[in-house]
Amino acid sequence: MSTTTTTTTDLTMVNAYIPGRADVGPVTGALIERRNALLGPAYRLMYEHPLHIVRGEGVWLIDPQGRRYLDVYNNVTSLGHCHPAVTAAICEQVQTLATNTRYLHDTILELAERLLATVPETSLAHLMLTCTGSEANDLAYRIAKVHTGGTGVIVTDTAYHGITDAVSQFSPSLGSSVNLGPHVRLVPAPRAYHAPGQDLGEKFTRDVEAAIADLQRHGIRPAALIVDSLFTSDGILPGPAGFLQGAVQAIKAAGGLFIADEVQPGFGRTGQHMWGFQRHGVAPDIVTMGKPMGNGQPVAGILATADVLQEFGQRSRYFNTFAGNTVSCAAALAVLKTIERESLIPHAREVGGVLLDGIRALAERHEAIGDVRGAGMFVGVELVSDRAQRTPDRALTSEVVNRMRQKGVLLSACAMGHNVLKIRPPLVLSADQAGMVIDALDESLTEVRAAAARG
Repeated sequence: MSTTTTTTTDLTMVNAYIPGRADVGPVTGALIERRNALLGPAYRLMYEHPLHIVRGEGVWLIDPQGRRYLDVYNNVTSLGHCHPAVTAAICEQVQTLATNTRYLHDTILELAERLLATVPETSLAHLMLTCTGSEANDLAYRIAKVHTGGTGVIVTDTAYHGITDAVSQFSPSLGSSVNLGPHVRLVPAPRAYHAPGQDLGEKFTRDVEAAIADLQRHGIRPAALIVDSLFTSDGILPGPAGFLQGAVQAIKAAGGLFIADEVQPGFGRTGQHMWGFQRHGVAPDIVTMGKPMGNGQPVAGILATADVLQEFGQRSRYFNTFAGNTVSCAAALAVLKTIERESLIPHAREVGGVLLDGIRALAERHEAIGDVRGAGMFVGVELVSDRAQRTPDRALTSEVVNRMRQKGVLLSACAMGHNVLKIRPPLVLSADQAGMVIDALDESLTEVRAAAARG
């Protein structure tokens, strides 16, 4: 349990470029110097040797020399880079009308109807749009505070929910330089690999109940339990399906809301449903969404129940100049239509299964692979230095990520130990391309093992 303490895990530094650690060459070095001079010190680059990307095409990113990199990390463009249906919708709309939600237009209404139709088993009734997932979570928290009269928030111990001032206070993965709020309580993420034999649902429920009690003991009324339903930053923790039910009941019994953060698990990524929370048979009060919603166009938002929004709507005007603009709505609508037209949810299940099974097979000959888990087109590979002790191997993970980048396959890492390979490809990844990922991982682990043997 934590109040104002912070975790030392800073996921912004996972797989980051560290100046001076590697020779990047004069051309890349000059570009980095120019970037630093113009953009300042707060930005981060990925990989020991940062990439200069000039074009995207489907699952590929392409550098100035024409080398193609298989992008199995970036779920913002979850339909693939520059998907023709989305780019056509954006171009057509921007040539017709680009305006805000203070005027009537049909596109936002069709988008709302289609999104709400994906959650028929819930009481979710309204759509509100933002520009980013951070804004969506910020808005959800504002609504929760108004509805409950509380401020207390419960999150998992390596969660990431955004970068606004309010939301960063309950995003422990941002690291020790970003303080958690006194109204925030952390609970252990449901790490099945590190808790063999435990009933995860029972344990997670007990942990949430303890966090609620601790908030109340300090005079803080609970406002919300918010979770990424695949616990992405915590290490990609997909199951068992259904284990969230007790925790959701606990927060609602305490007068708080359950907020499902679907910014990463949403839009068909699990290969089973449109949203990750649907795997657990729970009914959120608010669902937040972002990243893949516009396939690169900045659009995000929330779905909320009518009763949750009633008081907020009476007390607060909501207007966001760019949120819900006609161009972003056209992009988001094209994404939904494409997911349906191209049957991308069953495709994610099928190809994700190929990826998951192929990497699990690698564990038979690579002792460093401690656990392989996933749902649909989302796979986590936990790398360890000792299988028996399940000891995180951060150095190996970093080495593998950078070797795979050299082989033309882009991924990253996550989790408290910085030792889980985060594989999150576009939903359009093919089985052959999944095979490329498996082969590159096999080769990378083999090379690292051979280098270690040579001493």
